Amino acid sequence: MNIYKSLNEMINYIENNLENKIEYEKLAKILGVSEYTMKSIFSLLCNMSISEYIRKRRLSNAGFDLCKSREKIIDIALKYQYENATSFSRAFEKFHGMKPSNVKNNPNGLKIFTKLIFDENIKENTNIKYSVIEKEEMILYGKGIKTTDYEISQDAPKHFANMQKKYIHQYGPIKYGMVVYEKRFESDNYQYWVLYDKEITEFEKYVIPKSKWLKFDISSQDEKNIQEMSHRFYAEIVPVLKYNLRELPELEYYHDNMTEFWIPIEN
Repeated sequence: MNIYKSLNEMINYIENNLENKIEYEKLAKILGVSEYTMKSIFSLLCNMSISEYIRKRRLSNAGFDLCKSREKIIDIALKYQYENATSFSRAFEKFHGMKPSNVKNNPNGLKIFTKLIFDENIKENTNIKYSVIEKEEMILYGKGIKTTDYEISQDAPKHFANMQKKYIHQYGPIKYGMVVYEKRFESDNYQYWVLYDKEITEFEKYVIPKSKWLKFDISSQDEKNIQEMSHRFYAEIVPVLKYNLRELPELEYYHDNMTEFWIPIEN
């Protein structure tokens, strides 16, 4: 399967249905994966959620319509799947920096968000080795912090270092790092946890259900190396695999000066 050809088919479906309800189930079918996995692949390759892409394409077209046609604002709002003129106007102003009612007086201020086109000639890189493992239910103990997609690269290493410094003499080295997503691809609310595989009463208990995982090894525990390799794996390997991702946290397992990165997959 050429993932980029399938992604272009997805984009064409979106373009043909910007004025209609877009079925995520159909997008997932084009890609040959589950809806959750489709959202994940799109987000990882495009650095935006698919809902954000659709919203920006609709608002871009709406600006053109307001500038070139005599349609009423409420008609254009309904045309691009907004429930009312108020919600449309709010989204329009946030995107374009002006109210819909001001477009006729300042058409040059409109923003254009163009259609995505993927290069179907890109050769898929599969030189990162991975394996599939299965783990029984895991009961871990630790502490987490709230963060976001934009701040986690700074927040996670800081939280890890603080926890390691505070507790290493009492409980030993940290065993696991964990990223928890709240409504991934729809919300920017993340959590980052550091965890131990032994009961510690002052920490919170976290239960990871039995699951299969995609696992790859990183010969380092440095946060920059972990972030770089995990991004590469998601961008280069996950899109071309046939596995559907599971809505569980991601885990990092630290041992012997290396890191195992675990991505949950469906059975």
